[in-house]
Amino acid sequence: MTSLSWAAPYSVYPHSHAQSSIAFSASCHSRPGRRRCLGGSSLHVKVIDGRFAVRAQQIQTLELVVDSQEQLKLVQDVKSKLQSLHPELPVGKNGRDDDDLLLWFLKDRKYNVDAAVGKLVKALTWRRDFDVDRLTEDSVKGIATTGKAYLHSSPDIEGRPVVVVVAANHVPARDDLIESEKLCIYLIEKALNQLPPGKDRILGIFDLRGFTSKNGDLKFVKFLVDVFFNYYPKRLDQVLFVEAPFIFQPGWNMVKPWLKSYASLVRFCTADVVREEYFTPDTVPRGFRIMPTS
Repeated sequence: MTSLSWAAPYSVYPHSHAQSSIAFSASCHSRPGRRRCLGGSSLHVKVIDGRFAVRAQQIQTLELVVDSQEQLKLVQDVKSKLQSLHPELPVGKNGRDDDDLLLWFLKDRKYNVDAAVGKLVKALTWRRDFDVDRLTEDSVKGIATTGKAYLHSSPDIEGRPVVVVVAANHVPARDDLIESEKLCIYLIEKALNQLPPGKDRILGIFDLRGFTSKNGDLKFVKFLVDVFFNYYPKRLDQVLFVEAPFIFQPGWNMVKPWLKSYASLVRFCTADVVREEYFTPDTVPRGFRIMPTS
């Protein structure tokens, strides 16, 4: 486990959202680390026999905060292990020696070096096998002409890049699954490359107006879940399901358990909410603009 210690053996931190109790553990050593939980009310943390014990009646998000020097040390530990155990993995941007990527996976794995290495090996192997770095606008232009998904030209009001999925244009009986997957990854990569300073997550909008049974695609949904759990962890900040019809509900009930904690990122809303709460009149995505009446 990652070597960390607390500023005090017992602390109270804020939290929110319902859950009866939670516990986690990590080894305690000399370096300072602390856990922060975002929300309201209180979270009680103790160190018992060198392990962290947490109890809370309500909790939303635990965030482990580690100072920059410790982060650098842990990144080097991950880098050394990857170089020693998996020298065949690619290097460079989004490779096994990309400090920013290694730090992101460390944060995702709560600074557990071995867990981060394991997840990175899986992700980097997938990137190589999927030829992610060779995806270009030209390579996905055929499937992109369906209009099933696109990267919006403007960020939302919080500065997040926005990927829009138009569900009615996704027809699995017509479209090749691999080509749809390539378009998905191309848009995620492009969105992440457009992150402004201080932002590290994107907004996904699923326009469900006109969704029918012919647009349902569990294979592609499983691919999406796998992608965001294993290869782009915590890169989704929020997902909007817009104007979901009744026929969408059975599929959502099936998929929701797969998402686990990610399900809390989903917001069902109307097109008006998208326009009024997420964009300015000049930056609304094209499918959500109100056309002037003559």
